[in-house]
Amino acid sequence: MKQEPKIGFVSLGCPKALVDSEQILTQLRAEGYGVAPTYAAADLVVVNTCGFIDAAVTESLDAIGEALAENGKVIVTGCLGAKGSVVRDLHPSVLAVTGPHACQEVLAAVHTHLPRPHDPFLDLLPPQGIKLTPRHYAYLKISEGCNHRCSFCIIPQLRGDLVSRPVGDVLREAETLARAGVKELLIVSQDTGAYGADVRYRTGFWNGRPLKTHLTPLAAALGELGVWVRLHYVYPYPHVDELIPLMAEGKLLPYLDVPLQHASPPILKAMKRPANTGNTLERIRRWRERCPDLTLRSTFIVGFPGETAADFERLLAFLAEAELDRVGCFSYSPVAGAAANRLADPVPEEIRQERRARLMELQATISAARLRRKIGRTVTVLVDAIDTGGTAIARSAADAPEVDGVVAIERGGAFAAGEFVDVRIVDTDEHDLYAEPL
Repeated sequence: MKQEPKIGFVSLGCPKALVDSEQILTQLRAEGYGVAPTYAAADLVVVNTCGFIDAAVTESLDAIGEALAENGKVIVTGCLGAKGSVVRDLHPSVLAVTGPHACQEVLAAVHTHLPRPHDPFLDLLPPQGIKLTPRHYAYLKISEGCNHRCSFCIIPQLRGDLVSRPVGDVLREAETLARAGVKELLIVSQDTGAYGADVRYRTGFWNGRPLKTHLTPLAAALGELGVWVRLHYVYPYPHVDELIPLMAEGKLLPYLDVPLQHASPPILKAMKRPANTGNTLERIRRWRERCPDLTLRSTFIVGFPGETAADFERLLAFLAEAELDRVGCFSYSPVAGAAANRLADPVPEEIRQERRARLMELQATISAARLRRKIGRTVTVLVDAIDTGGTAIARSAADAPEVDGVVAIERGGAFAAGEFVDVRIVDTDEHDLYAEPL
């Protein structure tokens, strides 16, 4: 019997790129290709790249170089592939280069350089496809691309304008994942709140039931599946207010990832972002009144061109008043092709780094104070892993994988990954909770 050809796969970048990798791997596995765990065991390697900021470009180019050195047969896909000849200029020996969300182009390149087996082994393919996450959680991408033109961002150049998936397709995939044992669905896209805007929120169908292609009815339907549903990358449109009652009722996790980016109106205007921070603070107050357990995550950029000391102090004041639970911060980094590169008054690197350190120091204090309020509370957590010392590493509704804190449960060795358990919070630090089993 002829041995199945094996594909090595390197997946870099954000969860949206991870979903692209899963789709490519699912189709390759359906066609009878095996997945190799090492370069040496692979007949060919696919590298899914990130090209958003300079550090990601460097990481992607290094990964391509490593794959070429270790294997020699490499196909490149992802956001870096959309940046003209960047890949081929440095690595001319790659077999093919495609852009992001280019599953069919990647498959065609694989077929050309590593012909697929004659008989596809469809019976070996799990119904949920090949997943790169643990069995108990999965990312679910609901749209591709973005209609915004933020001056610091080149995502629309890489991934195009907003294209929403049909609501029925999204929900059928969610059902399949839930049946396969997924306990948490992480909803991702470049602009989750804009879901359906490109198709004017037209009506679709799920199990014979009419449903608008809009985030609110989609989220409500996802909340019927009996799993945790966590929303990421939710631009603060007015209709986001409609999600808070679903969170208060337990249909969605009380968690909102809202990329605010800054709090100074002149900087937000230069970024081409909404600039009414007073309205944002009032909305946060109303959200928390309706849903007291709401966890708010956001990201910010410091050192943007033209950012003055006063602008930065206004950002710190906003954070102190908003008391966000989770914050990520980047010092501004020029991105090739971004409109912000043409702005005047760049901030020196030393000042950018100093401002980032100050912001994160303030946020650590805020985060620690908010976490301390949870001591003594009983919470439900989802176990991710058990460490060698018998401590269970879990997450609460307030913790997204990879980006937020964890709940460490001492004497949790009897638990299993993917299990929901109730615990009592006994201690905290700046980012994590410590608990005991009930």
